[in-house]
Amino acid sequence: MNLSTQQPVKIAPPEGKLGVLIPGIGAVSTTFIAGVEAIKRGIGLPVGSLTQLATIRLGKRTDNRSPLIKEFVPLAGLNDLVYGGWDIFEDNAYEAAKKAQVLESSLIEKVKEPLSAIKPMKAVFEQEYVKRLHGTHLKTEGSKMDKAQALMDDIARFKKETGCNRTVMIWCGSTEVFHRPAEVHQTVAAFEEGLRKSDPEIAPSQIYAYASLMSGVPFANGAPNLTHDIPALLDLARERQIPVCGKDFKTGQTFMKTLLSPGLKARMLGLNGWFSTNILGNRDGEVLDDPGSFRSKEETKLSVLDTILQPQLYPDLYGKFFHAVRINYYPPRGDAKEGWDNIDIFGWLGYPMQIKVDFLCRDSILAAPLVLDLVLFLDLAQRAGMKGIQEWLSFYFKAPMTAPGLYPEHDIFIQLMKLKNTLRWMRGEDLITHLGLEYYD
Repeated sequence: MNLSTQQPVKIAPPEGKLGVLIPGIGAVSTTFIAGVEAIKRGIGLPVGSLTQLATIRLGKRTDNRSPLIKEFVPLAGLNDLVYGGWDIFEDNAYEAAKKAQVLESSLIEKVKEPLSAIKPMKAVFEQEYVKRLHGTHLKTEGSKMDKAQALMDDIARFKKETGCNRTVMIWCGSTEVFHRPAEVHQTVAAFEEGLRKSDPEIAPSQIYAYASLMSGVPFANGAPNLTHDIPALLDLARERQIPVCGKDFKTGQTFMKTLLSPGLKARMLGLNGWFSTNILGNRDGEVLDDPGSFRSKEETKLSVLDTILQPQLYPDLYGKFFHAVRINYYPPRGDAKEGWDNIDIFGWLGYPMQIKVDFLCRDSILAAPLVLDLVLFLDLAQRAGMKGIQEWLSFYFKAPMTAPGLYPEHDIFIQLMKLKNTLRWMRGEDLITHLGLEYYD
């Protein structure tokens, strides 16, 4: 089987400015923006970013071809990024970064000028979907369709004012309450009629996604919200030839699960139980203190182990394991989250063993490089003519979106291979299978 595309995919060059539009100018987004501005000034490194630091092997191991990803595919440069967004509070990005208390004040002061220039636009918000926050900087007039049109007007005005000819939207807002697809979500026509009638089943994040797609802007969802993971908006993305991806940034505890569980399965070690608890004190923790919002997060956190371990294929090893996830709001920790895992495994002849993991991480520090990579890769996908769900970006999400009826791939090592093979495919390079028989012929 020939694993080369023969011809590279035609990719338009990354000319001009790339606009980054963010619903939610809070801890994650300000850490991302401040970080990029610091990196541009030589006062920080883009640690955690594949687009900036990772290499990609091309050809045989003996060819010694391993360029940086950013030198292999035509990505937008950091100096090309311009930012805008919406928030339910009026604080500019500098004020929001100070309140988030993720970054040291001395670093924030060094990038005060570009942060202060980012003033959020009024947000689309409904108290029923995020019950623990009470914002005042809101779009309040008209139907949900009117609010969608107001967002589209914001996008058009942002592009005109910044002079950017390409834009990406990435949701960094709070987790909405758990939500299942309803009749209004099934077709574009039904969804648009629902917007006109202000159907309560249409969440604020879905209004942002609709406005993004109608404006020709690729959309990524960094929260576990249902958002664009519905037939109507996926159909719209394909019809308008716009790439989308999501959902829920894979940062702390779930990142560790996708590292450890493939190793247990690779060695055919059994699992009796996996208990996970988190404490965090940022705005995300406050929002997740509401049972409805927590359930959205719980769904994405719980789905990982079943998909990786495949209990239906290995019932003796994984058919009966108990899995629980808890999140506790604890203000003293702020953004410095602690994820603690107790893992009860068993080995040869069923003898029990345990693994303990205590990950004292920083939520927004882990999320910021994911935002950067997703912005740059979605823009690349758009310029390459790719449309609809970009499963090759599953690497970045707790609950990767897939085609209907297709289970998601959660194993982080398979996800990375998928991502890099997609980049190889784009450039007409042979895909890497790691078979390696050619070295021993």
